[in-house]
Amino acid sequence: KKDPYKCVTNKIKVIQDVTDILKEKIDNNGNSGNYNSGYGNSGNKNSGNKNSGNYNSGNKNWGYWNSGHSNWGNYNSGNYNSGNWNSGIFNTNEPYMRAFNKPTKITYSEWLSSDSYIYFNIDTSNGYKEGWRQWWEENKSPEMVEKIKRLPNFDADIFEKITGINEEEL
Repeated sequence: KKDPYKCVTNKIKVIQDVTDILKEKIDNNGNSGNYNSGYGNSGNKNSGNKNSGNYNSGNKNWGYWNSGHSNWGNYNSGNYNSGNWNSGIFNTNEPYMRAFNKPTKITYSEWLSSDSYIYFNIDTSNGYKEGWRQWWEENKSPEMVEKIKRLPNFDADIFEKITGINEEEL
């Protein structure tokens, strides 16, 4: 009796070895993406379970840079937050940010797109204060001094405590 689903041959031609391609796409924990630890993650560099997005830690986070559980959005810490830049639990909107130990009337997202935003690219490999000192030497100008002084709630004493750059240098 012939079985149409069984075939036999004495020759084979290998066109492409897909072993490495499959190893990159599938692992034993149901993760897709790169550098995930845990189970059921999609995206990159997640740790925990059932995260989607990048750089999440915890469980069931959706978005980027979340820590905690069941966060939906970006840069949340805590649990059950929906929105961005939340800390705590059960938040649905983006909070106003704090600056120089005081509340402001703007969100972090608003500040990032404002004229007051400064990207402080600090190299701390030789120490934190030394990194600030190097940044200051490379970026010191009358325009930068004015921009620093326009930061929300600017306080020269707090700025010096954090950076080591005192008011006379500004």
